[in-house]
Amino acid sequence: MEQNDEMMRITLIGEDNSTVEFEHVLTFMYENERYMALTPADVDDDEAEIVFMHIVKEKGEDGLEPVENEVLLDELFEVFCELMDGEDSDEPEDEE
Repeated sequence: MEQNDEMMRITLIGEDNSTVEFEHVLTFMYENERYMALTPADVDDDEAEIVFMHIVKEKGEDGLEPVENEVLLDELFEVFCELMDGEDSDEPEDEE
């Protein structure tokens, strides 16, 4: 299997039928629920924001709902940062 270095792109459709393209950053569990961290595809890395979506079952298939609760958003961001820091620490450090 080939590994693709590019992130998976996801197109979300807003209530006004506008579309926004996101890049998938991470899918993770929090309090027995699945969440997805996304970043807008058309933003520079220096200005990137993280959007959290709750993965829910709709008619037997996975669907996405935006997370709007501020307390939950803060908790998800904390978990996200811990997970991303953990990924970085798995890489061997260069010793000189």
